[in-house]
Amino acid sequence: MNELETFLANIDAICGEYNNLSIENARAVIKEINSFLYTNYPEIGNVDALGSEYEYFSDFHKYWKEHHKEILNIQIDKNNCERVADVLHEVYVKTEGRVFRSLYDTNGLSDEEVCQVRFLTANQDFRGSRSFEQLSNIYKNDPDIFAIDYVVERPEEFLQKIKVTDLSQTDKRVKFARTAGQFLQEKQSTPYELMDYYDNDVYSFRKDLIDYKGAGYGNKKTDMFIRDMVMLGIWKNVNGFEKIDVASDVNTIKVALRTGILKTEIPLLSSFLDVFCYQYAYVDEMNAKAWRTVWEIWNSKYEESISSPCLLDYFVYRIVGKEFCKENLFTYRCDQGHKFYWNTRGKSVCPECRNRCEVIKGQYMCDCDEGRIVTARILPEYDNCPFRVVCEKNNKKLQPPKSISILGKTGWTSAYARKDCGGGGLMA
Repeated sequence: MNELETFLANIDAICGEYNNLSIENARAVIKEINSFLYTNYPEIGNVDALGSEYEYFSDFHKYWKEHHKEILNIQIDKNNCERVADVLHEVYVKTEGRVFRSLYDTNGLSDEEVCQVRFLTANQDFRGSRSFEQLSNIYKNDPDIFAIDYVVERPEEFLQKIKVTDLSQTDKRVKFARTAGQFLQEKQSTPYELMDYYDNDVYSFRKDLIDYKGAGYGNKKTDMFIRDMVMLGIWKNVNGFEKIDVASDVNTIKVALRTGILKTEIPLLSSFLDVFCYQYAYVDEMNAKAWRTVWEIWNSKYEESISSPCLLDYFVYRIVGKEFCKENLFTYRCDQGHKFYWNTRGKSVCPECRNRCEVIKGQYMCDCDEGRIVTARILPEYDNCPFRVVCEKNNKKLQPPKSISILGKTGWTSAYARKDCGGGGLMA
């Protein structure tokens, strides 16, 4: 732990016992903090990331890379995994499995067309701004822009025509588009034909795609793509589907932390300290393992089952994570003193007297017995979040990690600063 020890020794030398800190010492302390966290120097050394070599961002970066796992010490709590598995069994029975097989409308496209559109766009982060219906309509209007050779040779035009250029990190998106197309060219295959190339082994395909650097397909996006192709019946009679994990993201991680199937020694760090996303990658890895543990316990205890951990995503992410596990129940009071609950902030008129009303506070539905107001539309079989019986109150404030890209105009490698030169840093 040399880097951290050196930093603390420098601070101690400046401040001594930290009594009556002068402005001169304060300046020196702040300079030392900035130097340790956010500056580097010519002899700092290099680190491998994303298939390339980069300078360490700072001395803290060196320290965090080596020690983030032992500091966070993420553990999977098998007792809580079993409690969650019991809840999932109950949900499966009550909903007859409906919530574990939600699919999107393919908008009249053939299997081959759906697979082509999804493969060439699933590696782009649309941030909720493009539905499959919108992408499929773009395809219907001009299918030639989804031709593999077109995407490889003219990726900028492809991105412009699928309307993604208004989002950030265009340089990275261009690389993702071109490289994904090159993956298909090397296999001399369309996305639909990939299972012929891989003898219907989705796990071998998964490994190759993730290892194909620059295509934008990490664990999450690859697992989601495979899940959808199998559940839509586009890829049939596949092998290895049970090896595909939950698509780990902020919602599945949030639910894992709050149900206690994942536990850390300290609350997760801000992305500003998670240089090169070591925490995010570690949490992502352990989150997938935790939900796989839940799935394994569920399958060992009960007769019914879902065929892969990745199918937990429909319920955990779309229903619990996005809809339930947030402050989504609002208390209102009107001018006449009537008090009532509603599931949005947009209510302006009291339903009892029709007078003007306003929000008093927002809260988690699991903190109140009026949860049905939220569940009625999404999960009518329940009066509150099914995980309410698992989550402990002090877990509800736990937040998932965020990440700052290593590459790109707003990434770590655009933010280097040399010691004693000043400036540098991340830009919005």
